[in-house]
Amino acid sequence: MQQWESQLSQSNVGAIFKNEPLAKYTTWKIGGPADVLIVPETKEQLAELMSILHIHRIPWTQLGRGSNMLISDKGIRGAVIKLGQGFDEVVFDGDMVTAGGSMSFVKLSVLAGKEGLTGLEFAGGIPGSVGGAVYMNAGAHGSDVSRIFKSADIVLESGELVNYAAEDMEFDYRHSVLHDRKGIVTQAVFKLQHGDRKEISAAMASYKDRRRRTQPLQSATAGSVFRNPPGDHAARLIEAAGLKGLRIGGAEISKQHANFIENTGQATAEDVLALMKQVQETIAEKNGITLVPEVYVMGER
Repeated sequence: MQQWESQLSQSNVGAIFKNEPLAKYTTWKIGGPADVLIVPETKEQLAELMSILHIHRIPWTQLGRGSNMLISDKGIRGAVIKLGQGFDEVVFDGDMVTAGGSMSFVKLSVLAGKEGLTGLEFAGGIPGSVGGAVYMNAGAHGSDVSRIFKSADIVLESGELVNYAAEDMEFDYRHSVLHDRKGIVTQAVFKLQHGDRKEISAAMASYKDRRRRTQPLQSATAGSVFRNPPGDHAARLIEAAGLKGLRIGGAEISKQHANFIENTGQATAEDVLALMKQVQETIAEKNGITLVPEVYVMGER
């Protein structure tokens, strides 16, 4: 056992799992093992964990609800951190809502609607965590996190606990300051508006129906694979290039939505990467556009 692993086992950092397969934690159902998976339940446990990893210079990766990521077949070296149920809480106070970092963003939108609060309807189809949504400034239907974000408690990689306001987050399209200044969101505060419950419910039902008609919700996917280029949509470009249904190994470009890649049952990370590369090369050749991945590729190659 390495020194840092020994120190973790002797510290109060949460549950520890060695050589833990990660495929079962991802929506793509793909991914090799983590050297160590740690599941802290409190901010104090997370801060201690981050401090130990920082002191020993151990690389770490956060695993949220497993969407929007592709984990390599060889897995992830170092530590993988997954926030536990202690970070899955929500508190409503007037038009403000405070949600834990591990909470489902979809669930939060549903609960806000039941409270008669509008502003989170766009989140109804984003299958990640609150922390992940803040990290990538998740958005849909013309809105995103930056429009409702008030503040967030974050444990930096040094173990320091900080609070960032909206002006600290440097939000941009699918980007936040956390891409450059590593840390983990333990809870976030959003400012919503009071609205009509029936109108909110109708809007969410409409979005849900649209997703059901246009996205392969019953298949193992990671959501949209590529970012939309300025003034266009990745799905339109991929479909126009005749790539719907293209398959490599167990990975297939969805016949329902061209910007989704489905795991048809036995897909590997290498299958998905090969398919992504072929899409990028085809679109670059046909349209002169470089499609930028929206999914994060993680782990040892």
